[in-house]
Parts: sequence; C-alpha cells; structure tokens
Amino acid sequence: AYSIKILGLEPCPLCITQQFFYSVVGITAFIAFNHNPVEILSRFYAAIIFLASAAGIWVAGRQVWLQSLPEDEVPLCGPPLEYILEVFPFGDLLNALFIGDGNCAEIPWQFLGLSMAGWSCIWFTLFLFLSILLVLKSKSSNS
Repeated sequence: AYSIKILGLEPCPLCITQQFFYSVVGITAFIAFNHNPVEILSRFYAAIIFLASAAGIWVAGRQVWLQSLPEDEVPLCGPPLEYILEVFPFGDLLNALFIGDGNCAEIPWQFLGLSMAGWSCIWFTLFLFLSILLVLKSKSSNS
C-alpha cells in the first residue's frame, strides 16, 4: 500500500500475486497467534505459511529473473489485468499473475541495491524458515 499510495507505483501482475501471498502469510499468522492452537493445528497453520511462502519465493524469484534479463530478452508488456479479466479466459489471467510480462521486468524502486522483488524473496524465505521452526518447536515441546 505504501508503494502505491506514497511512492505512486503501479503494481505489476507478479507484484499483485506477491501481495496476495503476503496476505495469506499475515492472516494465517494472525489467526494462529490469536487461536493459540494445539500441536496439530499449529502444524496446519505452519503448513499454510510454508506453502504461501514457497509460492511467494517462486513468484518473487521469477520477477527477479525477469528483472535480470537483458533488455532485448524481456517479454512484451501485456494489457492491464482489468482488461485481461474482462476479455480473456481465466487461464490468461492466471498466466499473467504467475508468469508475468514485460511490466514485471521494470525496477522502479530499490533499497540497498535490491528491488522490491529481491526484498520479497528475502522476506518470504524468512517466513518459510520461521514456519519450519514453528513445526520443529511444536515437535520438541511435545517430546
């Protein structure tokens, strides 16, 4: 939201997909924290966070790869997602959200030399490892 409202950046399809996976991780962690589950549910929540984080790593990694391509190898830019949703079949929307297009290769913002997609890879990797630690912790506390 900060990058859209304050920086004025328009999210590309892969950015929107990453935002979705951030939401899944955040909402699941919030529910798990408030629910204070027993072992089996704790593992269930950790599995959801693990899967969303792994998918987020893949999508962010795909965007980092697109951003690293030479300019002549970057795929063509596609139409806006709203247009794809209205005109094209649902499969084309999924393709845009998970494969991306030339818009996803742009690097409009960097921090410490990493694009937003690079930072997303780092954060999703952290969430993935934390979900693994949660499972290991629940196993050791029940031993």
